[in-house]
Amino acid sequence: LDTETTGLSPLNGDRMVEIGAIEVHHRSVQTEKKFHFILNPERHIPEVVVRIHGIDNAKVKGKPVFKDIAQEFLDFIEGATLVIHNASFDLGFIINELHLNGFDIDSIKHMPVIDTLAFARKKHPHQRNNLDALCDRYNIERGMRELHGALLDSELLAEVYLAMTGGRQFSLSMDMPSQPASSFVQLPE
Repeated sequence: LDTETTGLSPLNGDRMVEIGAIEVHHRSVQTEKKFHFILNPERHIPEVVVRIHGIDNAKVKGKPVFKDIAQEFLDFIEGATLVIHNASFDLGFIINELHLNGFDIDSIKHMPVIDTLAFARKKHPHQRNNLDALCDRYNIERGMRELHGALLDSELLAEVYLAMTGGRQFSLSMDMPSQPASSFVQLPE
């Protein structure tokens, strides 16, 4: 799962502009089972973040707001273990959006989450562990990726996750620990 946003903190009023997720089942990426939306954040998108993900104010005009797709998102992730690179960032935005739009966050706060960034830092200390560096380290083709994109980054992360945990053959020694989503963020009251 991955998100793109208007900035770095939902506590400062930043919102999601894109959300993407792809299913991994039996150690295989299920490219036909994906969730993806560009979202209208209902606020201005600063140029500094447009340079990162390429989603500007014109691209979100007429797109759904998070409230319109929230239940579909919750249905998509139901029963899953979420694999997120820098989980506190993405979960902070997701839980904030759910809270702002009146959705019950209980359904997500107990979900198991694997933070691939935390795992990569433990496995590869003192090295760059962003998604690009991990793709390079594990020989995962990034294609023509010039900008961040929630769905593309979810697909790349799925491949990184599989590579970090033993490839297509599962290795118990490389299993990543999961934690409840609530352990990554301060939950709204």
